[in-house]
Amino acid sequence: MHLCFGASKAAKIQHTITVDQSGKGNFTKVQKAIDSIPSRNKQWVRVKLAPGIYNEKILISADKPYILLEGDSRLSTIIQYGDYGNSSTSSTIIILTGNFAARKITFKNTYLQPKVDQPGITWAPAATVKGDKISFLDCGFIGLQDTLTDSEGRHFFRQCFIEGAVDFIWGLAQSVYEECTININLLHRTRPGFITAQGRQNEKDPSGFVFKDCVVRGNGQAYLGRAYREYSRVLFYRSNLSKAVVPLGWDSWNFAGHE
Repeated sequence: MHLCFGASKAAKIQHTITVDQSGKGNFTKVQKAIDSIPSRNKQWVRVKLAPGIYNEKILISADKPYILLEGDSRLSTIIQYGDYGNSSTSSTIIILTGNFAARKITFKNTYLQPKVDQPGITWAPAATVKGDKISFLDCGFIGLQDTLTDSEGRHFFRQCFIEGAVDFIWGLAQSVYEECTININLLHRTRPGFITAQGRQNEKDPSGFVFKDCVVRGNGQAYLGRAYREYSRVLFYRSNLSKAVVPLGWDSWNFAGHE
């Protein structure tokens, strides 16, 4: 099996570790499998997850590069946790390393789901992505607020499903979202939500979010984004925007006059 990242040379998987909660794999916990990979590893290792719901919080530390985390499908392989209160550390999965890839897995923050009768929402990310050269293929990200903390680095998302209500794709990364489904799920919220909150801070900052050939849908309505910083940059290109998008499109938030 090979991985291909952009125009770079295909990278070959050198070793596979299996995770199966029934005990038929090398490990029963995802974090235990990650921990078994040597620090400063220089060869691609695949961590293959059997179908199931994994109730655990995952940390991919900065010294664990060249990992492919792969499930059976994003509908059958789910990593979930219910932490909340911090826009990054409460995340179900935190990725601090570079040269990382994930395929066919859903990352979910279960906070306030399905407890729709509770008032308000708070920071409860499903994934925090801080490393460079990271890709996701056919993955799911499900939460309400700050679902995907696309924090920093260069990232590529293809054919992914991303769901939330407020700022559910946010951060300072330089990322491309291709053929992704953006699903607005406001639950009990009566006011419009916000899909993106991009944090570009100056004219020379290369960060920004590009949505190419995507579909935006959902219940209720949400703005395409609001300006998290004064140089926020988000582009929707050749995408299908349903009536779930507020016709105005964007909210300048605290930076009116900087449009």
